[in-house]
Amino acid sequence: MPCSVIVGAFWGDEGKGKIISYLALKDNLDFCVRTGSVNAAHTVWYENQKYALHMVPAAFINPNTRLLIAAGANVHIGQFLKEAELTHVDPKRMGIDQNASIIEQKHSDQDKASAVNKGIGTTGWGVGPAIEERVRRTAKLAKDMPELKPWICDQISEVNDGLDAGKSVLLEGTQGFMLSLFLGGGYPYVTGRDTGASAIASEAGVGPTRVDDVIIVYKSFITRVGGGPLPGEITKEEAQKRGWFEVAAGTGRDRRAAPFDFELAKKNARINGATQAALTKLDAIYPSCRSARKFDDLPKEAKEFVKEIEKRTGIPVTLIGTGPEALDIIDRRV
Repeated sequence: MPCSVIVGAFWGDEGKGKIISYLALKDNLDFCVRTGSVNAAHTVWYENQKYALHMVPAAFINPNTRLLIAAGANVHIGQFLKEAELTHVDPKRMGIDQNASIIEQKHSDQDKASAVNKGIGTTGWGVGPAIEERVRRTAKLAKDMPELKPWICDQISEVNDGLDAGKSVLLEGTQGFMLSLFLGGGYPYVTGRDTGASAIASEAGVGPTRVDDVIIVYKSFITRVGGGPLPGEITKEEAQKRGWFEVAAGTGRDRRAAPFDFELAKKNARINGATQAALTKLDAIYPSCRSARKFDDLPKEAKEFVKEIEKRTGIPVTLIGTGPEALDIIDRRV
């Protein structure tokens, strides 16, 4: 900090929401900017309550953090207002950039119809068609919608003014790097935007020289929802046996699973310019790690796994998730 980018390393579901919520509390963030759109859910466990958020930034658990939706984001009004009520945020705490584009019902209808033919596995929210309309310059913008009037702000100016004043800013990436429209390599089984660190900063109107840290988030095993390749994929039965079976927070669909891929972790850290890594769900691989708060409390095998990631990627693993709660973290930054 003061400006950090959170980027998912694989195909999403790495635990970005957990890392963001921890940083919001631990570092007392001044600003958190959600990029992307409604087609990804960030899960936050805090005080024994689970939140699956598609629009509201995961940093909402810190009442001092200014929450923003980026200029490059696509807003689903109904879902946003629902989450604002759920998380008890109001326009005094949160803003939507005036130029964020709107997802309409027609976009969702188009998305679902298209998915039947393409078999890509879209979430059906309508993000892809909404992006298409934005590119054609016919999309509706947040500033045009009466329902959003109290929330409208100039997110780009707020964040850059904050950086000028030395405030801390976290840019909340969405989905995972392997789903990038341009860089993930799995086309056409990708999402409708670039999901890399540089694109996250661009959507929020933050220039590359203003970013101090890129935190790439790895999960201790890999999961993917929808169609497309997943190297090393294991069966659902094997995933259940290993304790790796998960259901997507946003869609309820089964997540496919595979072991951690060190080479892919290295490649994606390099492309994103990662300066440090966060590792989540270590307790799923090594159950005795559950709720540990000190690195020295980990078993030898878990320590060796972390050290191997550091060796292969060339970056430090500074944050280690050992349980679902926001504060179930080993923080090695200090």
